[in-house]
Amino acid sequence: MKIEYLGHACFRLDDELVIDPYKDGSVPGLAPLRTSAAAVLCTHKHADHSGVECVEIVSGECSFQIEDVASFHDDQQGALRGPNTIFIISKDGEKLVHLGDLGHFPNEKQLAKIADADYLLIPVGGYYTINAETAVKICEAANPKRIIPMHYRTAQSGYPELATVDEFLELAKEKGISDKVKVY
Repeated sequence: MKIEYLGHACFRLDDELVIDPYKDGSVPGLAPLRTSAAAVLCTHKHADHSGVECVEIVSGECSFQIEDVASFHDDQQGALRGPNTIFIISKDGEKLVHLGDLGHFPNEKQLAKIADADYLLIPVGGYYTINAETAVKICEAANPKRIIPMHYRTAQSGYPELATVDEFLELAKEKGISDKVKVY
C-alpha cells in the first residue's frame, strides 16, 4: 500500500483514495490542497477534514474495502465536537486504520476492530483530539505493525493549540514502540 501524506490528517492511498482533505485556509501554514483520486473519505465535517472540493475525482475504480466505525470527536460522547468516523481500509491483505479526530480511548468493540492493523494513522496533537499519552496507550492496546502520527503542529503549519509530535515520540520511545513509528 502506497501511503502519501498530504498534511494535517490528509493522506492519499495508492493514488486512488484521499482521506480527510483540508479546505483551503483551514489549517494555518498549509498550502492549498490540489490532488486527485477515484474516491474521498471524510472522518467528520470540520473544514480541516472535509475539503472534498480540493480533490479532483478521476475515473477509475477505488479498489479498497472500507469499513467505518462510529466514534466521537471528544471524550463526552460528541457533546463538544460531534461525531467522528474511524475508517478501516483494506487491500491486498493489508489493513490501514485512520482514526480521524478521535477524542477518546476506544471502547472494547472499537478497539477490537482497529487491532493488529498494518498501519495506524493516529492523532497526537491533543486539544481537539486525543493527546500524546492517550495515543501511546491506544497504540499499545491496538498493537499495529506501523504507527503514523498525524494532526499535530509543526514549525511550518498547524493550529497553535496543538502540541508537536515530540511528546508522542518521547513516550513511544519510553514504551518501546518507537521502532514502529514513521513521521512524515
